[in-house]
Amino acid sequence: MSKPAFLQTEKKESFKTWRFRFFMNLYPMYFGTGGKILFWSDDSTEVHVRIRRSLWTYNYVGTIFGGSMFSATDPFYMLMLFRIFNDVFVVWDRSAQIKFIKPSKITLYAKYSLNSDLLESIKKEVTEKGENNYVFKIELIDRNGTVYALIERTVYIATKEHYKNKKGMIQSTRFSK
Repeated sequence: MSKPAFLQTEKKESFKTWRFRFFMNLYPMYFGTGGKILFWSDDSTEVHVRIRRSLWTYNYVGTIFGGSMFSATDPFYMLMLFRIFNDVFVVWDRSAQIKFIKPSKITLYAKYSLNSDLLESIKKEVTEKGENNYVFKIELIDRNGTVYALIERTVYIATKEHYKNKKGMIQSTRFSK
């Protein structure tokens, strides 16, 4: 079965990102979610994920378990930004929330995308402020574009120097009490 139209892209996948995607799909913590990474662009600005109803994702009432939807969408914006900014910034997942729209018995998809304007804005803001939080929205949708869940993931990004200083201040505060 071919990819849904909304997952078609002009971007390419390199051998390096294909290999990363391949091993991420085998990683037990991700494999157990029931999710599968279908595509990871060579510049890490686009990722496609699929989650099917299966033995791993099936709940008591016969739909995809909400926890599977949530965990299958977990690490991607953080990992994408980490791979893009690793030399310059510290990147961590901060928080997340999910809103279930309707139950699903069919395959769902998520498309993650970062554009160059957003990346430049992040570079500028984090460089000026030292740190910032960014909220990314993800929709789990079927082949026809029907939304089944809305997820918001907050990612923390800081300069390495700012993060090191902040971490040092937190640790010294803990030990001085």
